[in-house]
Amino acid sequence: MIKGLVEHVADTFGITFKDTDLLETAFTHSSYANDHREENLEHLERLEFLGDAVIELIVSDYLYKEYNDLPEGQLTKMRAAAVRAETLAQLAIESELPQFILLGRGEEQANGRERNSLLCDVFEAFVGAIYLDQGTKTARSVLAQLLFPKITAGDFSHGMDYKTALQEWMQKDGIVQIAYEVIDTFGPDHAREFKVEVRIEGDPMGTGVGSSKKRAEQNAAKVAYKNLSEMD
Repeated sequence: MIKGLVEHVADTFGITFKDTDLLETAFTHSSYANDHREENLEHLERLEFLGDAVIELIVSDYLYKEYNDLPEGQLTKMRAAAVRAETLAQLAIESELPQFILLGRGEEQANGRERNSLLCDVFEAFVGAIYLDQGTKTARSVLAQLLFPKITAGDFSHGMDYKTALQEWMQKDGIVQIAYEVIDTFGPDHAREFKVEVRIEGDPMGTGVGSSKKRAEQNAAKVAYKNLSEMD
């Protein structure tokens, strides 16, 4: 067994694996298995396949229930950002998982332990192993610990069109007048900032600042959208 892995998983996630061989497989890269063919080792690729699907399902379920006001297109964008390789690799790093990966000599020399794609594969395999050993509820608890707070903080909503989301939210029961007005500009000419206020039926609902009118409008819409959706 990989030294310290079982203990680290127990301490970090509160998970005690029943099948520790399954856990070790999740951290065994194909390059290591190839370098040790005589041991006939399983490697992480099958678990990665499973974990990828498990993560996408759990994140989809979370977004569907937590953001029931968002249209399918926006949910798809948020999910894509939340489950992309860079995101999952960062979760692996934050959980201090890279130190336990078994790599072949060539992959180790090529700094494979630092590659996002490889770290993403390991994290997916890890979640796949948790799912097989502990079930969906425990797999979800890991994502609730690591990923859901980032979603809530808005880390993956940068690609959202908040003006469109606000319009769809406000006009779901009929036409509502939404207007954006620049209420201030400041800063030097080469770094001008705009402050915009969004008004719904004439009532101010949020302000936003940006380096262009369009960005300021998006930021104002984001404030209004979040305030209104929380009040609903």
